[in-house]
Amino acid sequence: MTEPATRFTRALGLRYPIVSAPMAFAGGGALAAAVSRAGGLGLIGGGYGDPAWLEEQFEAAGGQRIGVGFITWSLRKSPSLLTDVLKHRPAAVMLSFGDPHPFAGEIRAAGALLVCQCQDMEHVADAIDAGADIVVAQGGEAGGHGALRGTLTFVPETADYLATHAPGTLLLAAGGIADGRGLAAALMLGADGVLVGTRLWASKEALVKEGHHQAILKANGDGTLRTRVADIARQIPWPKGFTGRIARNAFTQRWHGREDELEKNVGVEGPRYRQAFAAGDPDNTGVWFGEAAGLVHAIEPAADIVQRMAEDAALRLQRHGGAALA
Repeated sequence: MTEPATRFTRALGLRYPIVSAPMAFAGGGALAAAVSRAGGLGLIGGGYGDPAWLEEQFEAAGGQRIGVGFITWSLRKSPSLLTDVLKHRPAAVMLSFGDPHPFAGEIRAAGALLVCQCQDMEHVADAIDAGADIVVAQGGEAGGHGALRGTLTFVPETADYLATHAPGTLLLAAGGIADGRGLAAALMLGADGVLVGTRLWASKEALVKEGHHQAILKANGDGTLRTRVADIARQIPWPKGFTGRIARNAFTQRWHGREDELEKNVGVEGPRYRQAFAAGDPDNTGVWFGEAAGLVHAIEPAADIVQRMAEDAALRLQRHGGAALA
């Protein structure tokens, strides 16, 4: 079977143009390693920066070729986290939700690829100015934090911009991509590969509680919303313009639209949120998946997900003349 070879797979020496999103708290070393073993590239989710946890996850990856991702505005508070992580010689470092310039030089000097996740065209221009090797065009369908652009228009607009301003820069599509149809569509839109979050969040290797996995199996694509309530409850000061896509549940029904009241009661509601999250309660905390929930029907090994996605994409592209396999 012809595999979906692209500029991305050739540049990184991968079998499949699939990268696991560096999901905070869910994308650990076991998931990253499983995706890399399967032929893609796995990324550990550095999240808000816990050095002991990051060390544990690199150890859990067992020496596999993987990368790591950080929430950029949070990394600026503890830049030594990047220095420590680069000692593990990650293949790539992904920066999201903030200015990549302060970290670009150190990442390149360590021999890692600089990946910048972008949510609008201004972000794309900033990423190119910072010397990004790879740009991720993230649509608002994605689970977790993001903005408002839709994947279907944002990806080709970014592809056109890169073709003119930075033709050597690789492009990954993200947001709502969960199967071979999504991968094939992303390649047809001009991407060189995909960044996959929700579908791999629903894998056996992801650090996700059973109750939260059961929630995605019961949900469909209408079962999420973009909101600030989880960040308010966690008392995490996200910059304006970014919201979190989480499952619709009792927690969001209680507080979405009542953000000011939640802020006034965060001394009580914050601990309740954190306790529910730790317990895997699917109703009274943030459950972090995206609109691709309606395409998830089982919790499976990451390798099976990656292989099936790639093989199905290759078959679909072959039926249409292999136009994106270049």
